[in-house]
Amino acid sequence: MVPVPAVATKSHWRNPAVPALGRIAALLVATALPLAAQTPPPVTDAASPFHRLELPAANTIRTGSGKPGRDYWQQRADYVIRATLDTTAKVLRGEEEITYTNRSPDTLTYVWLQMDQDLFRRDSRGALVFDQGTRFGTAGADGGFTLTRLQVRPLPARGRATAPRRDAATTRVGTMMRVDLPRPLPPGGRLEITAAWSFPFGPNGNRMGLEHVDGHDIYEVAQWYPRMAVYDDVRGWNTEQYYGQGEFYLEYGAFDVRLTLPADLLVGATGTLVNPAQVLTPAQAARLRRARASATTVVIRGADEVADPASRPHPAGGMLTWHFTADSVRDFAWAAARHFIWDAVGADGGRVLAQSLYPPSADSIWRRSSEYVKHALEFYGGKWMRYPYPTMTNINGIEGGMEYPMIVFCHNRVSPTALFSVTDHEVGHSWFPMIVGSNERRHPWMDEGFNTFQNYYSWTDFYGAPPVHRGTPEGIATYQRQGGEQPVTTAPDRTRALGVVAYQKPGVGLRILRDVVLGPDRFDGALREYTRRWAFRHPTPADFFRTVEDYAGEDLSWFWHGWFETTGTLDQAVDSVTTVAANGRQRVYLRNAGALVMPVPLRLDYADGTSDRVTLPVEVWFYGPSYFYVVDGGKPLAGVTIDPDSLLPDVARGNNSWRR
Repeated sequence: MVPVPAVATKSHWRNPAVPALGRIAALLVATALPLAAQTPPPVTDAASPFHRLELPAANTIRTGSGKPGRDYWQQRADYVIRATLDTTAKVLRGEEEITYTNRSPDTLTYVWLQMDQDLFRRDSRGALVFDQGTRFGTAGADGGFTLTRLQVRPLPARGRATAPRRDAATTRVGTMMRVDLPRPLPPGGRLEITAAWSFPFGPNGNRMGLEHVDGHDIYEVAQWYPRMAVYDDVRGWNTEQYYGQGEFYLEYGAFDVRLTLPADLLVGATGTLVNPAQVLTPAQAARLRRARASATTVVIRGADEVADPASRPHPAGGMLTWHFTADSVRDFAWAAARHFIWDAVGADGGRVLAQSLYPPSADSIWRRSSEYVKHALEFYGGKWMRYPYPTMTNINGIEGGMEYPMIVFCHNRVSPTALFSVTDHEVGHSWFPMIVGSNERRHPWMDEGFNTFQNYYSWTDFYGAPPVHRGTPEGIATYQRQGGEQPVTTAPDRTRALGVVAYQKPGVGLRILRDVVLGPDRFDGALREYTRRWAFRHPTPADFFRTVEDYAGEDLSWFWHGWFETTGTLDQAVDSVTTVAANGRQRVYLRNAGALVMPVPLRLDYADGTSDRVTLPVEVWFYGPSYFYVVDGGKPLAGVTIDPDSLLPDVARGNNSWRR
């Protein structure tokens, strides 16, 4: 989802001012007195910031190392969907066939479906929770699913179904629907669910909707079909309501989708277009083939063709069916308009088609959109895992910023940098949560925080300087000084500060973990390992924490607990500097005045005008909130500064410096 703007930051992808902890360990041993000689015995009770983080017990499904275990299992849902868009009545009608495979060790007597379009009922829970005119409101819509048929039947392990379809009893609970099965579904069994449904397009813009621009309508279509809820080893059926602010948790599978629309509409969607010869002109189909191999953007349908009937496969009108397929995806979304300009470029050596569809009024800015898509695909693919899908499409319509498999919705028509920002963010979600399929309804930081973190470095790579609108350590400190902060682990629908809780604080925290605590090499390797382990699977926070510790070789309980589970603040201070007359050594007395602990980046300024940098590891606070660091060398200190590059969210920087 589109990020919330923040303030500027100073750290970079590889910050030369921050020494690796491996180098400073030897320096610390050589210059500091033994800890036992400085401070009382260690604090070992649960109040210590170093208390071991309590995680769910490891087992053969989710291991203590953070890997999926030998008994890891995950359900599968495959969809065949046929839908028709009525642009006169502004109604979508569809039929679907879901093949649900029970890979769990449990026998299921009912299944749950997500009916997220029911958010747009006038009396929905989300409509009552969120103000109608806000980002997550429903604008007074009165829609939702009208379900005209729902039947089920068991499927054999292979071959064609022989059992008759039967009507199933259903119970709708807000945006969820329970389907009671006539026969239990055993482990390894398969089930077919068929449904027919419709819904109207209302005056909404919450992750989808209808916009009238440049004289025509743009349809952005998402949460548009009944979808299987996730049944997993952690919670069984995940039945969290869709209130509008929290996002999604879905099973992986294959999609075969046919969309029948008026012939003058152009369509962009999840997946691969199977029948370009039937829905495009020969010239457009040829340009599309050329674009995949092109290093520069190719116009598939230009602004001059939008009003030209000859640019349509069937100028006389009627209806056309667009056929798309996709595999190993957790959702499907699409968009359509009569006046889309369409361009595309090859990405990742021609493996991927990066494309954009937008109205004529957006042309001056959006003509670079496909270039931005290409950059994001190649940057994140090079850092974590190669983008595994054949296409990525950016759509300009009513939705401000939202991600789906192989397609994103981005509204911005203001400036190139603003468009880059939202495009880079939404395409970045292809890794978290489209490839690494976390539960966004419960843990939004596992996709929004990860994405905010990586967007910082993508922007820096593209523009050559860090962004001025991402979360910053000082921005987090400012927010904390105001009071009323909620932990990062807060569920998305229960916070009024989603931008800080789900985006900025976890994004900044991961940058601190990378650039201050672990160093780029260890952190990047750990995140690559996590991505590899949990690609197309369902990780929990514990799986991420354990994987990072397993790869990086650190007990990071102090960080996970302090940064994610509490609202503790950081206040590191330089109290004084003294000289030991016997040997000329100087002692720098430091204090940790807040509840949060962190490493201590120090700049030591000497009277002769020279300076040194050192980062003390977080373990210097093992024995309590006071510590003195011993400086050898005989050169008198003129000043000491904690965190000179403002890498940490210190809430009281006035005590960070000492001057002789």
